[in-house]
Amino acid sequence: MSAIRMDGKMVSAKVRGSILDEVNRLKERGVRPGLAVIIVGEDPASQVYVRNKERACEECGFYSEKYALPEETTQEQLLGLIDELNRNPRIDGILCQLPVPKHISEQAVIDAIDPSKDVDAFHPVNVGKIMVGNFDFLPCTPAGVMQLLDEYNIDPKGKNCVVIGRSNIVGKPMAMLLLHRHGTVTICHSRTQNLKEVCAQADILVAAVGKADFVTADMVKEGATVIDVGMNRKNGKLCGDVCFDEVNEKAAYLTPVPGGVGPMTITMLMKNTLKAAKLHAGIEE
Repeated sequence: MSAIRMDGKMVSAKVRGSILDEVNRLKERGVRPGLAVIIVGEDPASQVYVRNKERACEECGFYSEKYALPEETTQEQLLGLIDELNRNPRIDGILCQLPVPKHISEQAVIDAIDPSKDVDAFHPVNVGKIMVGNFDFLPCTPAGVMQLLDEYNIDPKGKNCVVIGRSNIVGKPMAMLLLHRHGTVTICHSRTQNLKEVCAQADILVAAVGKADFVTADMVKEGATVIDVGMNRKNGKLCGDVCFDEVNEKAAYLTPVPGGVGPMTITMLMKNTLKAAKLHAGIEE
């Protein structure tokens, strides 16, 4: 029997609808969430992401500003722009599209953003808040995964949860969110021994490796929930980290690529920006 596909497009549309409703209520109180997106250079994938974020802002009724800076922009110039946006009352969230050109320090960029406007949740202050469970914002991809699990009534409590990948953007915060929801969490990576055996014990398996078809059927427990965070190209087509056709016959729930986690990521960015606007306006949740 085939797995139930976890439809990120459907869940994303539902969440964006509720965000728009709330934004319309906030506008009556003189509050409109504002997001500034910065892109440095001409990376094609980044250009696509930025266009999608602009479209999402329109759908959710946000005010938005886009800054497309040339490749040769200096670190000093970029940090100067971020400082201006930190002080701009119309802007509630600041997002600098990564990667930036090699002559600019990503960490310097992340550190420069006011934590109260850090809607990517990459700033060390927000990372620390996630660690202790007292957070304002969540990293967008892990937050999107948790929203999908909730939508399909999959509770991590007491379950074996395995995350493949230990990046600061997905793997580590994903593990913390599952832990906060009482999952028993294992993080796997390139030096994990007996990787297949560890993955095959997972009730919830999250693949965030960045390698096409990395997760095969022999790594998946019968009836598991498999979340594919990967975004890879294979023969010119977008695909994930999970060998979909194989795993589809074994898992109970499975996210497709595209159409699974991807749409949720940008929607969670909108959710963070809405929360930032409410915090800046002193409006309680």
